[in-house]
Order: sequence, then C-alpha cells, then structure tokens
Amino acid sequence: MSPSTRAAMATGIAATRDPVRHIFIARGLRDFGDGLVAVLLPAYLVALGFGAAAVGAVATTALLGSALMTLGMGFVGTRVDPRLLLLLAALLMAATGLGFAAVAGFAAIAAVALVGTINPSAGSVSIFAPLEQALLTHAAADAKRTAIFARYSLVGALAAALGALAAAAPDAMAAAGMPPLLALRSAFLVYAVLGVACFLAYRPIPPLPAADRIGRHAPLGPSRGIVMRLAALFCVDSFAGGLAVQSLLALWLFERFGLSLAEAGLFFFWSGVLSAFSFPVAAWLAARIGLVNTMVFTHIPSSLCLIAATLAPTAEVALGLLLLRSALSQMDVPTRSSYVMAVVTPAERTAAASFTAVPRSLAAAASPALAGAVFAAGYQELPLVACGVLKILYDFALLAAFRHIRPPEER
Repeated sequence: MSPSTRAAMATGIAATRDPVRHIFIARGLRDFGDGLVAVLLPAYLVALGFGAAAVGAVATTALLGSALMTLGMGFVGTRVDPRLLLLLAALLMAATGLGFAAVAGFAAIAAVALVGTINPSAGSVSIFAPLEQALLTHAAADAKRTAIFARYSLVGALAAALGALAAAAPDAMAAAGMPPLLALRSAFLVYAVLGVACFLAYRPIPPLPAADRIGRHAPLGPSRGIVMRLAALFCVDSFAGGLAVQSLLALWLFERFGLSLAEAGLFFFWSGVLSAFSFPVAAWLAARIGLVNTMVFTHIPSSLCLIAATLAPTAEVALGLLLLRSALSQMDVPTRSSYVMAVVTPAERTAAASFTAVPRSLAAAASPALAGAVFAAGYQELPLVACGVLKILYDFALLAAFRHIRPPEER
C-alpha cells in the first residue's frame, strides 16, 4: 500500500472512527436476516403448498443469482468504489424482502430469488462478501489480516445463529392468533428492514482510494493462475456444500426426526454459536500451523461427523454429531478469505474475492435442486453422505496443490 493510500485511509478512519466497525455492523445485520430466512424458507414454501423439490429449486435459483451478481462485482468492483456497490446491494436486500413477502406463485418466488439477495445456505454466499473482504484487507496489516477476518466471520455467525433462533417467532405469533402464513411473511418484512439498516451502516465508510483500484482492463493480472486453481477447487467444496444447505438440512430434520420449527431454530442457533466461536480458534491455529493446514485438518473431521449423522439412530445422536460438525466445519471460512487476499496483489483483491466466490456460488447453485430431487425420491440421507465424501476429496486436493504457496506472514 502506497504512503498516499495509507494517509487517505488514515483520514477516512479518523472521520468515521473505524470503517471496519461499520462493516462488522452491516455483516451482523444481514447475517441475522440470512439465518432467519434460511430456516423459515422451507417452512414458508411448504405452507404455500410446495414440496422438497421446490425448496431445492428455489435454493438453487437464489445461489445462481448470487453467483451471477458476484461475477459482475468482479468486473465492476475493480473500477467502481466498493462502498457504492455495497450501498446498492443493501437496497437490493430491502427489495428482496419486500418481494418475498408480496408474492406467492412459484415463478414469482423463483424470480425474486434469482435477482435478490436471499441466502438459503449457512455461509455468506452473497454479493456483499467480496466487496467487504476487499475493504477489510485494505484496512488491515498482513499480521492482523487473519484475525480481522476471524472477527468478521464471528460477528456473522453469531448474528446468523440469533436469526435462526428468531425463526421460532412465527410459531409464537401463530399461537397468539395471527394466521400462520401471515406470520411467516412477516419475517421477510423484517429482512427488508435489515436491508435498510445495512444501507445506513455502510454510509459512513470512506471511499476506497482510486490508487488501490486496478487501473487497467483486465481485473486479474499476475495472480491469475493461483486464483483460477483456487476457484476450481472451491467449486468442488461448494458443490458439496450445496447438497446440505441449511434449508435442506432443516427439511431433513423436520421429516426424519419430526422436529418443530422452534426446535430446529434452537438447533441452528447453537450450531451457529459453535461455528462463530470456532473462528478465533481458527485464527489462533493458523498462526501456528498455517492457513492451508488449518483449512484442511479441521474440515475433514467435520465431514466425517456429517456422514455419521446420517446413520444416527436417534435425534439426540444426530444433533450431537451435527453440532460437533458445526464446531469444525466453518474454521476454513476466515482462513480461506485471508489466504486468497494474501496471495494476490493489492489491486487484484476485489477481483480475486469475486472470482473465487463466483465458481463457489455457481457450483453451490447446481446442487440444492439435485439434492431436493433425490430427497423427494426417498433417499433423504444420500445428499448428506455425498456432501461429506466430496468435501474430504476437496481437502486432500487443496493440501496437495497449495501447501507450498504461503502468505507473507508465513514466509
């Protein structure tokens, strides 16, 4: 980062006290909304008369829309200030909540899912992520980068856990006399309000200096090869994850063990809490064994827990294994983001974050519809087993390809 850029960033920080804080606030707000709707989406679609195949199709459509918009961010974000794009994305989030609350037909729901920001997964698969990551990396020194990303992920996971817990509210509202469908729709109005709150949170962030945005036509330059290889591997991981997105996992728990909406919300709350507090542990571990090793050697046991949960004889055993999985499965999130930002040049960061996120979103978009169809055919556990197996294969491939490519702080 140039001295003039550091001076500009310091001026911006003085003006707003802390741009990182505003990004954290916005991340918390939108992830609360994501956690809420990820649990409620299958219940809402079932209440409208749709089945498992439709749940999977809507999840696929939402992830596909996120992928296409994130791809656009990769091109536009190298020339346009990421702050402006975040403000526009927040307004789109508000419009998405209003759209879901207003429509009832499958085609209309799918259209809103395609062009909106709804997130049916437990992770931050959205157009917000690459823009926020680029701004955070510009504001952090190399030695602090992974810790910043760990706190960023911690905020998001805790907020998503609270959102999942709040998914019990429509049941309580229905018990108090509100029509059940209206109670479910009200959650999407809350999502719209959270989009407006995100807009207000992003406004004080200073613009990214033009010197730190790429000044040529190609969004990727010297790091193209690394980014393409990472993107190819992330495709495998995300396709696997799409077989067990949170909405489908909730549907599996509803049908396999008869969990209520409140019980599922409570489970996903504790699942999110465990994931959240794994992020600081991931940063601590990465400082000792490296980013790539942390990604791989925490991921493999989590996949084994998922496979084992499909064989569990009781709900208690299955939920215990899934909670153990939650304590391990997301430790690669801050380390992966930090690693991508570290191994590319500063001018390539927005593009690298986008171009590694897009294949992940596209691959994740393909699998929920497939998983929903398999689920509807009576093979409810097969997508979860396939998810675990594919993720283990991805981990070994990542270790083989990148164990010798180290970020600056590990050299």
